[in-house]
Amino acid sequence: MAVTRLKRKEKRNRAKANNRVQAIKQLSKKPIIKNVDVEAIKQEFAAKAGQTEQQA
Repeated sequence: MAVTRLKRKEKRNRAKANNRVQAIKQLSKKPIIKNVDVEAIKQEFAAKAGQTEQQA
């Protein structure tokens, strides 16, 4: 008995599986959490706002 391999279907199935695995990996990635100094950012914005008011 000969075995017929459906190469295109096999390729499609593997592609679906790989895409699924990649999607799951992408969804489970977490961004790097950095320590953010909120007060320093507020001061930066205040300084920039002050500069634009002086120029206007």
